[in-house]
Amino acid sequence: MNDEKFSLPIHWKDHEDIAIELYEKFGDDFGESKIYRIRFTDLLEWVLTLPNFAGTREESNEGHLEQIQSAWVYEWRDNQ
Repeated sequence: MNDEKFSLPIHWKDHEDIAIELYEKFGDDFGESKIYRIRFTDLLEWVLTLPNFAGTREESNEGHLEQIQSAWVYEWRDNQ
């Protein structure tokens, strides 16, 4: 949905929604191997800047970032 004001907020537990947003933002610039090589510090910053993301830096943890990476790879695979 392109009209962000009608979108629901995204939180850290919404791994698949975050992955979809990241795929839409970066498209095929990141393939599977490149996604798994992203530093968590970079991934954290990218997630925090997504439209409608309502989580905070303090709520993030390594488990969330790992789940987001995996979901992003699956999203990338689904679009190939």
